[in-house]
Amino acid sequence: MKLIIGLGNPTRKYKFTRHNIGFLAIDRIAKDFSIKLQEAPFSSLIGEKNVSGEKIVLMKPLTFMNLSGEAVRAAKGKTKAKFEDIIVICDDVNLDLGRLRIRKSGSSGGHNGLKSIIEHLGTNEFARLRIGINTGKKICDLSEYVLEEFGEKELKVVDKILDVVSDAVKVYIGKGAETTMTNFNKLLIS
Repeated sequence: MKLIIGLGNPTRKYKFTRHNIGFLAIDRIAKDFSIKLQEAPFSSLIGEKNVSGEKIVLMKPLTFMNLSGEAVRAAKGKTKAKFEDIIVICDDVNLDLGRLRIRKSGSSGGHNGLKSIIEHLGTNEFARLRIGINTGKKICDLSEYVLEEFGEKELKVVDKILDVVSDAVKVYIGKGAETTMTNFNKLLIS
């Protein structure tokens, strides 16, 4: 089984902000896999489906970004997912818009959602797919920048990025993290 988690903040207010690109990715993957997301008892939207004999669980924690680990720990317990079967999709301000970085494990890199997950799971041994959100604009206040909505031109690039992220998840499900890293870490989507 694979537990695929997209990070973001709930409510319409945050829907198209840079910090919510993980939620947007889960929405695209759910559409591509025809998976319906529903509220779960552990503060999340969850959807699942068997794909080529593999159980796929999509998740959007509704705990707000900085508390994502609470919902992820509950989902891991409920689904019995192993650490190596978890992939977290999130934004990365250190990557340019149009870049992806997939890793099998690692630090939070200063991302509060990942930090919360690492704290609540007690490990950093889970895959993450980071999506670049840096537009080259000077960032004076990081929290303000990540909570800004994407501009009209940026949203066109984001739409292409989400297609590629969905493709990357398909490869991750079928062939694992190594092949996904090889195929997607060098791309520049524009």
